Amino acid sequence: MKIGAPKEIFEGESRVAMTPDSALQLQKLGHTCFIEAGAGHAAGFEDKAYEKAGVSVVATAPELFAAVDFVVKVRPPTETEMKRLGAGQTLISFFYPAQNAEMLETAKATGANVIAMDMVPRISRAQKMDALSSMANISGYRAVIEAGNNFGRFFTGQVTAAGKVPPAKVLIVGAGVAGLAAIGTSTALGAITYAFDVRPEVAEQIESMGAEFVYLDFEESQTDGAATGGYAAPSSPEFREAQLKKFRELAPDMDIVITTALIPGRDAPKLWLADMVAAMKRGSVVVDLAAERGGNCDLTVKDEKVVTENGVTVVGYTDFPSRMAAQASQLYATNIRHMMTDLTPGKDGVVNHNMEDDVIRGATVAHQGAITYPPPPPKIAAIAAQKPKEKVKEPTPEERRAAEHAAFKKATRTQVGLLALGTLIMLAVGSVAPVSFMSHFVVFALSCFVGFQVIWNVSHSLHTPLMAVTNAISGIVILGALLQVGSGNWIVVILAALSVLIATVNIVGGFLVTRRMLAMFQKS
Repeated sequence: MKIGAPKEIFEGESRVAMTPDSALQLQKLGHTCFIEAGAGHAAGFEDKAYEKAGVSVVATAPELFAAVDFVVKVRPPTETEMKRLGAGQTLISFFYPAQNAEMLETAKATGANVIAMDMVPRISRAQKMDALSSMANISGYRAVIEAGNNFGRFFTGQVTAAGKVPPAKVLIVGAGVAGLAAIGTSTALGAITYAFDVRPEVAEQIESMGAEFVYLDFEESQTDGAATGGYAAPSSPEFREAQLKKFRELAPDMDIVITTALIPGRDAPKLWLADMVAAMKRGSVVVDLAAERGGNCDLTVKDEKVVTENGVTVVGYTDFPSRMAAQASQLYATNIRHMMTDLTPGKDGVVNHNMEDDVIRGATVAHQGAITYPPPPPKIAAIAAQKPKEKVKEPTPEERRAAEHAAFKKATRTQVGLLALGTLIMLAVGSVAPVSFMSHFVVFALSCFVGFQVIWNVSHSLHTPLMAVTNAISGIVILGALLQVGSGNWIVVILAALSVLIATVNIVGGFLVTRRMLAMFQKS
């Protein structure tokens, strides 16, 4: 099949749907690749790089549309581009069918097939084709960089000769792919990061990345990410009120707020209202990643940066992936290449548009003169969501002291019981054993007891740093064993020799471990 990528004509769009590297992989599948002249220039891919990769460079978009079987794009097509498609041709691009009913009718009229990259089902097998996640990952990263550019202060806290600089406080609203990318970037820069999501199953992911999950005092069970294809679903009015109340509490303390909340097929929910912006400190920043769908913030203006009366900057850019065009193009072109791999199972350039395949069927919104949107639910469940852990209530100081007292009493009873048992055993042995044996046995029993108490009561996390102390204990064992080696009893001599051997192994091993630990902190 012939696959071609036209130049993106959407204003400000710098990405391209085919890179020289992805073209090489497509050719290995048996396809022939075409690209419109200058299509990759804005992303840093010149025509010569494509020609070197075996791609045919076509002068104009109409020529390219007429020459290929598959057209791959980034942005949804314009009406003109849709009319250039004919029966049997296939378009692969972002399409947003729920918002583009007229485009679907045009595809039906022309008989063209349309595969929407934004409709790829979120199942495990389709992760490699999930272009929304690829672009969202870039958007989340870039949002933090853009916020830092407008914030004008450090993210991380510093203590310098000139004074102390507090760390920035960042709130991420929505913990999807973009939100998690923003969390990772924010924590890596040293900010105190908070994150909120209506899906409680993501709390563990958020906390594992070093951020604090914002909990609500609300009992309603929220949506299951697996049941909704990995996305959040609309919340109840009661939950929304609790959510807004929590945001109003947080607003005065936050330096940066990044909103990422989207619901498939709907306008972005309003979560950061005007009164919350008014409560923020001068110099704070709001970055709204949902600006293209109306924005999560009341004051967001699409594709613009607004500074409010109280000095808060609200960023509503919609081209974050395009601002990192080279990286975004590489990821998106790889997503398309994986889609073509599934469409070409024989690796011989022959396409099999299998409408029984969950991924292909889910992404296909128009096929052979029929509108196939919306797709049926996938046979395979969405990426499994972990069940939320129950929030553990922190004990009060009184409860903590009571627990410690109870634990002390229990430990005391255990030790008294062991001492009583040991005394009974020694009395029983002493009644039948000679006096010479008992003197050694008493030393042995006391050594075991003291050694157990010294080592067992040390926290396991401190065992390695205390290796020098255990070496000292082993030295005492060796000294005591050497004193016993001269005994005339052959059993005592054997036990003493074994004690020397085991203690020596412990000492040598301890020094080796300590040496390796010290080497970790030495400058090369």
